[in-house]
Amino acid sequence: MSDTVNDLGQPIGFPLQDWQGCEHPRNAQVQGNLCRLEPIDVDRHASDLFAAFSQDQDRRNWTYMPYGPFETEEALRSWMFSTCLGDDPCFFSVIDLQTGRAVGVASYLRIKPALGVIEVGHIHFSPLMQAKPISTEAMFLMMGQVFDVWGYRRYEWKCDALNQPSCTAAQRLGFLFEGIFRQATMYKLRNRDTAWYSILDREWPTVKAVFENWLKAENFGPDGVQKTSLSRLMTQSLER
Repeated sequence: MSDTVNDLGQPIGFPLQDWQGCEHPRNAQVQGNLCRLEPIDVDRHASDLFAAFSQDQDRRNWTYMPYGPFETEEALRSWMFSTCLGDDPCFFSVIDLQTGRAVGVASYLRIKPALGVIEVGHIHFSPLMQAKPISTEAMFLMMGQVFDVWGYRRYEWKCDALNQPSCTAAQRLGFLFEGIFRQATMYKLRNRDTAWYSILDREWPTVKAVFENWLKAENFGPDGVQKTSLSRLMTQSLER
């Protein structure tokens, strides 16, 4: 229930008189300790991405994507030209700082700067990133841009409700489950019920602190294995 009421005594949303809107994420580039996010470039990134995606030999990473897998580099390039070069979705390549190679992609989409709402999606991290700190840092860098640099109010994550790895990843990263939109869409000639998750600007400081603690060097052993999981830290900090 809202604490704000109008002259008629009806509950209304809290005021936003100072709201100015947000910046569009186009042309952003941000660097962390493990990776760099840069606008996707077909000529510079396609070969690296095709090689990285080819590490997924049973192609399970493509099951819940509305496109792929790509049999050839030319097919990937064609998809990149047709899908990845616009303003919405706004695609970025993840560059591994150790190798200098593109190892995954992610995008911002359904971008509404006037309302301060933006979604992360089209996340396709190759096996060179999966279950490694670089994948978590990439997501953290994207969140930081959304809240700390551009000032968005709401950051969304949506996925097929049957895609348990994606649902688990959303909660591990601090997103709050909001519900399932039944028969929301279809892809690859099958139905999709869509699970919705979000992080709000007022929740970000707590989520950010958890990421920063998890990413500290002392949280990892000499073998690079985490000592305390991000999921555990999120659960301890986010009693929501």
